Amino acid sequence: MPHVENAQRHAGSTRSGAITATATHPETATGRSVGAAVSRGGWLAATLPVAAVVSAVAVLLLALRVGGALTQSIPGLPDPGPVTTWALPVARLLADATATLTVGLLATAAFLLPGDGPSVSPYGYLLRRRAGLAAAAWAGSALALIVLTVSDLLGVPVGRLNVPTVVSYATSISQGQALLVQAGLAAAAAALARAGVSRDSAALAAALATVAVVPPAFTGHAAGAGNHQIAVSSLTLHVLGAALWVGGLAALLMIRRATVLADVANRYSRLALGCFAAVAVSGMANAAVRLGTPAQLWQSRYGWLILGKLAALLILGVFGAAHRRRTIPQLRAGRRGAFTRLAAGELVVFAAAVGLAVALSRSPTPVPDPGTDADPLTALLGFGMPAAPTPGNLLGQPLPDLLFLAASLAGAASYLVGVGRLRKAGHHWPIARTASWLAGILVFAAATGLGFARYAYVLFSAHMAQHMVLAMLVPILLVGGAPVTLALRALRRPTDPQVRGIRQWLLRGVHSPVTRLLTHPLVALGIYTGSLFGLYFSDLLGTLMRSHLGHVAMLVHFVASGYLLFWVLIGIDPGRPRIPHPFLVLIHLAAMMAHGFFGLALMQTTTVIAPDWYTSVHPGWASSLLDDQKLGAGIAWAFGEIPAAVVMILLVRQWIQADQREQRRLDRAADRAEATGEDDDLTRYNAFLAAAGEQEARRRPTR
Repeated sequence: MPHVENAQRHAGSTRSGAITATATHPETATGRSVGAAVSRGGWLAATLPVAAVVSAVAVLLLALRVGGALTQSIPGLPDPGPVTTWALPVARLLADATATLTVGLLATAAFLLPGDGPSVSPYGYLLRRRAGLAAAAWAGSALALIVLTVSDLLGVPVGRLNVPTVVSYATSISQGQALLVQAGLAAAAAALARAGVSRDSAALAAALATVAVVPPAFTGHAAGAGNHQIAVSSLTLHVLGAALWVGGLAALLMIRRATVLADVANRYSRLALGCFAAVAVSGMANAAVRLGTPAQLWQSRYGWLILGKLAALLILGVFGAAHRRRTIPQLRAGRRGAFTRLAAGELVVFAAAVGLAVALSRSPTPVPDPGTDADPLTALLGFGMPAAPTPGNLLGQPLPDLLFLAASLAGAASYLVGVGRLRKAGHHWPIARTASWLAGILVFAAATGLGFARYAYVLFSAHMAQHMVLAMLVPILLVGGAPVTLALRALRRPTDPQVRGIRQWLLRGVHSPVTRLLTHPLVALGIYTGSLFGLYFSDLLGTLMRSHLGHVAMLVHFVASGYLLFWVLIGIDPGRPRIPHPFLVLIHLAAMMAHGFFGLALMQTTTVIAPDWYTSVHPGWASSLLDDQKLGAGIAWAFGEIPAAVVMILLVRQWIQADQREQRRLDRAADRAEATGEDDDLTRYNAFLAAAGEQEARRRPTR
């Protein structure tokens, strides 16, 4: 691989001290061994990519035929031609494959492989280079998908499309916008992957690639499904889990040295287990929405493809169990052959599953899109108009969002595991902190998943109540749980000091310049109060409400901005700045005044906020839009009083406790000084004042 060796040599000559010469110069013994080990894959390296491609394409073509996506064109209707018909699913397959490879290679280089100080390891460097190529191919595939999708939608062959039509689709239609965003993020990940050697930049590139996987999930089959709160969110979890799972396995097969591979494979197996659970649960949830009834699983062509994916998932689960029981122990003993053969077979099955997934995205579903239903409201909301609110309707008729539900379960489970690990080690963790965290998780899950969430879509007053709960009550409870402190005490250090575990990344995060900027009191206050006025006194609210991605991002921002402000004010976790308590009291008073002014300004406005949205979803049993808006303004003005008072009490209490701790410290210092005959801080300070007074007296002129 001369191009890899030249790149390594160039990287070693253009940076100073970021990575050792052994890792960057192929003329050294270690550099030659790593380069040769990666280059020489034998028959497996030559045949595995071919086998994976053949498996994916063959399954894709068969599944397209079985699923009914390759139907014969109807005379008289627009036909995009055979090029688009065949190239579109192939381009989708290529985009999915390169996306998966990019995410897996970058995540392995940044998080699974040991590093070389602040830099990635030699293997990590090679994985970054290959990830850059895969990301560039991914960006090109996404752009090609834009052109092919326009051709398919309009029924016009590719050669007859004009540039303005394609540009209009990419900038005005949600599907085109998602592909354009994906192409841009993939291109950024490609540039970042090949731009440096640090582990921080590798982690940033991996984060960009992971985010780039998401946008199309919000605009495909699932986005048009009834109850798209489940369909879209489950598809998002599905593609993220699959990308990390499959891409990580492909990265492992590029590591030829068994001594390095053993530890990496062990860390990957834990990641793969979580991805397997996420893919299985999210896949079943999405299939349930798209199939409608269990009978469609064997009565419809779409259901047959689902059964094929289920079979592939079960086979992959067997592969994973075999890895954990047999091949990883053999790797520790220096025998790599069994792992390589099993992983190669697993990757071929993965390729077939990707082909099935692409075919599913092109196949008609048993449950038609709500756009074809008589009720346009279902197409817009994902559910029908709820009845007039009653206590039973608000608490019943749940509307769970799988992203929020998964985050709630993961947050509660990981916290309890951390507490259990501390107690097992004989350490104490306050029960009040555990209760505060779990209460915050429970309130968050209730506000985003119970029947109340339905009314937050159609009533401004319900939306405002949800906003206040998520931005004030939930963050205060979560901050009281001190999750960062618990994580730093409970997380174990990796056995290899060159591996950055979750604890090390968390420490780097809380002490990073970005965190220092965001936790400045004025910055945190500006984010919290600025979002109140920016969201409701502009057209932003209506735009976000029309998109499931926008709605999810808005709710996440409510919690994040509130958590940031209250972490600065009353948090006890490390990473927050040390600020005098009087200044914190002033910041809190400023937040209270801004919140009250926002409520009053909202009550006095005579213009309906987000009129396009609320006019289209306004219930017949509700009061007028302006009356409901004034009710929401009253909720915003009144809701903050009790949480603000609680925060003020906590601030004053912390102030008193800080003064008491300082006084105890001074008392201990005075006791030590009295016992040893040395001056303490107070004595030295009094002596300084006396000397200053004498000096000032000598300077005064005598009369």
